[in-house]
Amino acid sequence: MSSTIPNSALPMNPFSVYFSLNNGLSDTKPSLKRFLSQMKGMYADDAATAALLEEGNPLLYEFHELGVTETDGNLAFGTSIVYPGKVGEEYYMTKGHFHTIIDTAEVYYCIGGRGLMLMENPEGEWDAQEFTPGKAVYVPGRYAHRSINTGTEPLITFYVFRADAGHDYGSIETKGFRKIVVEKDGKPVILDNPKWA
Repeated sequence: MSSTIPNSALPMNPFSVYFSLNNGLSDTKPSLKRFLSQMKGMYADDAATAALLEEGNPLLYEFHELGVTETDGNLAFGTSIVYPGKVGEEYYMTKGHFHTIIDTAEVYYCIGGRGLMLMENPEGEWDAQEFTPGKAVYVPGRYAHRSINTGTEPLITFYVFRADAGHDYGSIETKGFRKIVVEKDGKPVILDNPKWA
């Protein structure tokens, strides 16, 4: 059966890619790594950040964008691994971002580990959804989002979003999220971010 659209008119060709459901890593695609030094100022406790950096530069998370052209009509997808640990009382987290095309949504599926998806929109509304293996979290359009590891194992998620949605880190790098997730009495607690005060 022939296609009614010539292959040359399609934005990309079909493909497949390998990644492990055990650790989220790929044998064919390199990961992008985020270290604490790349997230200075994004944790609420700057003194704790500085102290941890004096001891080294821990790897907080890594992720794979698995080879999709960033054009309208395509779906981008990949895996994200957030490692266990804390900066002061605040759990390791991803940088977080809005989409450049702000009304585009995203879906995350938890492969392993435990954590939270923290979300907020420009109007100040926020939500937090739990990550446990087998659970999918839908991030609506207009919501900035970050994954937070509240467990003792790597938090591994598979994600899908519109390929041309883009990533807007600007306001996140400047002010962070309105809420932070910290450990209190061995449990995650959501607090107001003092940097927003």
